[in-house]
Amino acid sequence: MNEKIKFSAPCHFGLEKVLKFEVTRAGGENITIQDGRVYWEGNFETLAKTNIQLSTAERVQIVLAQYQAKTFEELFEGMAKAELENFIGKEDAFPVKGHSIDSQLTSIPACQKILKKAAVKRLQKAYHYSGFLPETGSLHQIQFTILKNQVTIYLDTSGEGLHKRGYRRKANLAPIRETLAAGILDLAKLRSHMMIADPFCGSGTFLIEGAMRACHIAPGLNRRFIAEQWSCIPEKVWQEARAEALEKIDTQVDFQAFGYDVDAEAVALTLANAKKAGVEKLLHVEQKNIQKFKANPEWVTICNPPYGERMLEQTEARRIYRTMGNVLQKPAHIICADKEFETYFGKKADKRRKLYNGMIACQLYSYL
Repeated sequence: MNEKIKFSAPCHFGLEKVLKFEVTRAGGENITIQDGRVYWEGNFETLAKTNIQLSTAERVQIVLAQYQAKTFEELFEGMAKAELENFIGKEDAFPVKGHSIDSQLTSIPACQKILKKAAVKRLQKAYHYSGFLPETGSLHQIQFTILKNQVTIYLDTSGEGLHKRGYRRKANLAPIRETLAAGILDLAKLRSHMMIADPFCGSGTFLIEGAMRACHIAPGLNRRFIAEQWSCIPEKVWQEARAEALEKIDTQVDFQAFGYDVDAEAVALTLANAKKAGVEKLLHVEQKNIQKFKANPEWVTICNPPYGERMLEQTEARRIYRTMGNVLQKPAHIICADKEFETYFGKKADKRRKLYNGMIACQLYSYL
C-alpha cells in the first residue's frame, strides 16, 4: 500500500507534546495534537515502529473516516465510504464498539448495528460477495467516537493497551500506569547518566521505565500486536522494526535506580518485574519507611505517594507528605491528587502540571 495512512494515538491528558516528540522520532509525518490525542501520517513501517517504540501512547489506531452525522442514515453513509478493504480481508472478523458524547445519536447499540451494517455492505461490494461474510480470519477491531455529532472511525492496531509492556504481570493496590510513568520521566528530563529514586516504589514502574528508557529498550519490543495477524502487512515489516529497536539497546550506561517501600511484598514485586524487563542489574531496592529515607544530592526523586480517598486515609497520607517535606531534596517530581499537597509538604513547587492518573485528576509537583 503506497498511500499515506492517517494514524491516531490517545494518551494521558498533559502528555500530548511528549507523545508528539516520540511520534516524530518514530517517523510520523504531518503531526497534529488534540486534547488527549496525537494524529500523524505514515505507512505500514510507521505502524510497526510506533507500536514498538511509543512509551506514552495508549494504543495506535488507523483513522478510517471522519465526518458529521446527525442521523443514522448519515452515520451509515459515512462508514460506507471508508476504504475498509485496504486493511480487512474477505474472511476477517471486524466487530464494532465505541461511544457517543453530546451527540444526537445517543444509542450505542444502534450506532454499532448501523456501522456494522455499513461495513458489511462496503466489504461485500469490494470482494464481490453477496452472502454473509465468514469472519473466521484475523481480528480487526473497529472503534468509533461520536463527539458533538462529529464521527471518527478507527481501526485498532495494538490489541492490548500499549501500557502492557509484558514485565508487570502483577501490581500493587495503587499502580501508576506505565505510559503515565514514562511521560513523567520525560517531563523530568531523565537522561542515561542520571540516578533516580522512588521512596514509594510499589511494583517498580518508575524505576523500570527509567531503566528501559536509559538503555533505549523499546517498550513494545517484547510483546505482540493485533496487527501482526493481518494479511495486508508483510511479516518483514515487523521483523525490520524489531531489528531496528534491538540495535538501539545499550545496557552499558551509568544509570541507576533506587527504590524503597514499606511493604516487603512490593520490594519483591519490583525486583521480579525488573528481572522480566531485563533491567534488574540497574535497580537497588530495599524495604524502608519514608521516615528513614535519606536523599542523595545526585538523585532525581520521582514518586507517586498515597493519596487517601477516605478521611482516615487522607489524614495518614498528609502525615506522609509532611515527612516527605523533611526528607526529600531537589530535584523531585511528585504526582499527587491532594489539592493541599504543597501545604502539607511545606514547600511551593517550582512548576506544576495537571495530569490524570486513570480518572483521578492530579498535579505533577516539580521541585527543581
